[in-house]
Amino acid sequence: MNIAPDPKSIPHGTPLSPEANRAAALASATGVLTVDLDAIVANWRKLEKTAVPAECAGVVKADAYGCGAEQVARALSGAGCKTFFVATLDEARVVRAAAPAAAIYVLDGFFQNTGEAYARIDCKPVIGDLNELAEWDVFCRRSGWSGGAAIHIDTGMNRLGLTVTEAQGIIPRINAGDHGITLVMSHLASAELLNNPANARQLTAFREIASVFSSVPASLANSSGVFLGAQFQFDLVRPGCALYGINPTPEADNPMQPVVELKARIVQIRNVERGDTVGYGGTWTARRPTRLAIVSAGYADGYFRAASANDGTRGAEVVVAGKRCPIAGRISMDLTAVDVTDLDKNAVRRGHMVTLIGEGITVDELAHHFGTIGYEVLTSLGKRYVRIYKGGNAVVEPSAPPPAEPAAAST
Repeated sequence: MNIAPDPKSIPHGTPLSPEANRAAALASATGVLTVDLDAIVANWRKLEKTAVPAECAGVVKADAYGCGAEQVARALSGAGCKTFFVATLDEARVVRAAAPAAAIYVLDGFFQNTGEAYARIDCKPVIGDLNELAEWDVFCRRSGWSGGAAIHIDTGMNRLGLTVTEAQGIIPRINAGDHGITLVMSHLASAELLNNPANARQLTAFREIASVFSSVPASLANSSGVFLGAQFQFDLVRPGCALYGINPTPEADNPMQPVVELKARIVQIRNVERGDTVGYGGTWTARRPTRLAIVSAGYADGYFRAASANDGTRGAEVVVAGKRCPIAGRISMDLTAVDVTDLDKNAVRRGHMVTLIGEGITVDELAHHFGTIGYEVLTSLGKRYVRIYKGGNAVVEPSAPPPAEPAAAST
């Protein structure tokens, strides 16, 4: 039997071995999020193959959609990914440390006071405004920095980007050479809907404007856009959600491998009588003598209250001892009640883990119960979970428990 060491029994300052570190972290964990880096790499390779001859980048913003930007960028870089997209400069710093030779684009763009940071990290702003472009030009002239930037052109999203007319206005500058623009890009608004006419309109607009950006690589496709066909792929594709197992083709079967598994611990088993209510508001009533498992995950952990059950609506399910079991009552901040009446009494006990994502429960299924999309599910997963990474040639151990305080010196 392997027993996690008691941190108090370890001399202060003595580092735990990786095995002891993991055992100690898991022993006290109320929830465990496992991220399969090999699955992320396999998804990237599938997307890369689908997009050939276009380059396949990796979008690792929002801490790689909650999966860990440092670990994901390192794994993808090792697999051959050469270009990454993040939202902020802080995210770029994390990715730069993990992928020293990669090209990194920052989607939130350039401000006057950020120039030195861009140069120091050696990353590229995605510029979507003429004022922003002017500020970038001033910085480059004054500093001599020549790290490059992307130009974002809005073709129908109406969020970020130069208008097509504004983009046409800078074509003379592009054709003059030595412009410092390393990529021209736009973003699809409805790529997950295969037959949405907006896709064709955006493709036509982007193809026309990109064709006059002489010799500048072009990028339009996000995860779903990769599967719209070769005409959408241009020189570089920018998958994000598909890397992490979310279905980029919701009108068809998911072509991607699942990436995350989420488990939470049972903290109590309790019995309620027929007619008893469960949870805040008493919205769920036991229709028979019921056995409940109280699980240590709630909306503070990203397990949304919207997946609750009441007397008229069935909520989400979790897997307990290999079988699906329904939620009972409202999900609260830290806890969720699960009806385990149909399981053998010896199959479920206090301290056991139940599966919230995995064993057939997908991120997209949970998103349906949450009334949202898989992106929000992944990026909302709470920090109280111990995170375990497997694969990717770099297993990252969970954080060790804090060392015991040294004893006070006698006086």
